[in-house]
Amino acid sequence: MKNVLSGIFAAAFALSTSAAQAQDKPPLKIGGILDMSSLYADITGPGSETAAKMAVEDFGGEVLGRKIQVLAADHLNKADLSGNIARDMLDNQGVEMIYDVAASATALAAGEIAKARNKIIMFNGPGSIRLSNEACGPYTVHYVFDTFGQANVTGLAAVKSGLDTWFFLTADYAFGQDLEKDTSNVVTKTGGKVLGSVRHPLNTSDFSSFLLQAQASKAKVIGLANAGGDTVNAIKQAAEFGITKGGQKVSPLLAFVTDIDSIGLETAQGLLLAEAFYWDMNDETRAFSKRFMERVKRPPTSAQAGVYSSVTHYLKAVKAAGTTDAAAVMKVMKETPINDFFAKGGKIREDGRMIHDMYLFEVKKPSESKGRWDDYKLLATVPGSEAFQSLEQSRCPLVKK
Repeated sequence: MKNVLSGIFAAAFALSTSAAQAQDKPPLKIGGILDMSSLYADITGPGSETAAKMAVEDFGGEVLGRKIQVLAADHLNKADLSGNIARDMLDNQGVEMIYDVAASATALAAGEIAKARNKIIMFNGPGSIRLSNEACGPYTVHYVFDTFGQANVTGLAAVKSGLDTWFFLTADYAFGQDLEKDTSNVVTKTGGKVLGSVRHPLNTSDFSSFLLQAQASKAKVIGLANAGGDTVNAIKQAAEFGITKGGQKVSPLLAFVTDIDSIGLETAQGLLLAEAFYWDMNDETRAFSKRFMERVKRPPTSAQAGVYSSVTHYLKAVKAAGTTDAAAVMKVMKETPINDFFAKGGKIREDGRMIHDMYLFEVKKPSESKGRWDDYKLLATVPGSEAFQSLEQSRCPLVKK
């Protein structure tokens, strides 16, 4: 009896010691650097933080015996602040991976900090092609979309349909400049012409002078090389000025379902746009989106869906690698295909670009829509190998040629 009791006490002691050791392990922290309050808040913001938390919950809340903790901070669309947040997260808060970083200038700033510290950073909200070109890094992943892919899918379709003269309204920072450049290249290579461009400050409320210049150009297409609130305001004001009724097409080179909802189908109908994800494509996208909508009260944007997918991919790689060491985790991430509701056969290349299908949509007429958020009809699926820049074209120093 004494031996039996001794065995029980020994087992109980071992279990309590094991539990105590697990509790002693620090949490695995992942940090989002987001636009929580300005023109990109609907695209990323609180919705991206929610998507990251959903991914953690679905994964089980812990990995390698460590609880997973999701942090988020507002960069206020300031590159210097984004860099400072990244530095604080990695140096002081013990963050192992940074996700999202909405907007390109802020992403470029945070990316340099992560690169200097050999930490993984996964971009979902920013679009600049520089993130997988000159600014690439061994632990940098550009997951959802980029300016090359957006330009390639939208610009190519437009020029092929006869919309072959363009004028650009461009947000005056890294993303807008890259989007204009990449779309201009597509237009001219396909036989079209660029008649001019004008740059506007970020978060502009009055587009009248810029739109009048675009109207005066008589270009068939006014390409909007901007995003979020700037895209919404430009399209609304173009309609108010009668520009679209006058025969010119407005083409948003980056738009999200939240933007179309803000604009309204009456004004947005007929717009062509490229997206990496749409909530109503199939049973898998609808199932995730239903759960997301229960929390956020609207469907996920492609950036937010990408946050869920990329955080899940990272956590699976941590588990498979048996460590949070960036080199070991990144090796698993690049070797493992991504197959979920966001991407089928997705692959992270050596330049950090995640290759996946892109989609060309047309915005429905009000009469075609069955209700709010039923905004798109699919025109074409473009394989990732055709949508994104090829490795041969890459300016990433990591790419062996």
